[in-house]
Amino acid sequence: MFHIGHLNLLTRVKSLGDRLIVGVSTDEFNALKGKKTLIPFDQRRQIVEAIRGVDLVIPETDWEQKISDIKKYEVDVFTMGNDWEGKFDFLKEYCDVVYLERTDGISTTELKQSLKNFLSVSKEDVLKAFEILGALRKDFE
Repeated sequence: MFHIGHLNLLTRVKSLGDRLIVGVSTDEFNALKGKKTLIPFDQRRQIVEAIRGVDLVIPETDWEQKISDIKKYEVDVFTMGNDWEGKFDFLKEYCDVVYLERTDGISTTELKQSLKNFLSVSKEDVLKAFEILGALRKDFE
């Protein structure tokens, strides 16, 4: 679920180097992580590729590939949001590891919960709300 926090993070990451390589998790890897993918990998990849400043998007297929990717692409700085603080310190042997602050007031977890709450509203309640809105509209005409 791409949001302004991700865009802000990518913009700040780009300022740390000459080239921005972004790993996007494949659908299969997300499933292994227990995450349900709503937008297919290829579409998510295309979205990230279209962001100004992104030079290369690579598929993230498993947790173990980070070291080989760092070596393969000669990465100097590995960055993640600070909600992952400390979890990638093992990469410091291969490059600098930087954890960046998240955007205040935006959270993927909260967005997913809001969507879940919205989708849990029954069809009958939605129709009833439209009836009420229709009646209110007639009152103001």
